[in-house]
Amino acid sequence: MARKSKRKAPTPLPLLLFELGIASGETIARRSWMMAQGRCSARERRRMVQEKSAAALASLALLSQPQSDLAELLRPWHKTATANAKRLRSRRKRR
Repeated sequence: MARKSKRKAPTPLPLLLFELGIASGETIARRSWMMAQGRCSARERRRMVQEKSAAALASLALLSQPQSDLAELLRPWHKTATANAKRLRSRRKRR
């Protein structure tokens, strides 16, 4: 018997905006703290620029689709921000 794939339901816009705001704030705070301590590597600084460029391009690609809504346009930013917050949070625990 074939397994059915379980797709997660899309996050509703209000929750997406809330999570994006929290994750972005946390990421900015953690990176600012790293910079203040002189621990922000060149790799991390490059990553900041590259991930924003990638999210902007993904949003731009979605914008060209006729049925794209605001939630779809924000998903690349949400995905990156939440992943960064999680990564930087776990990085703190390792030290």
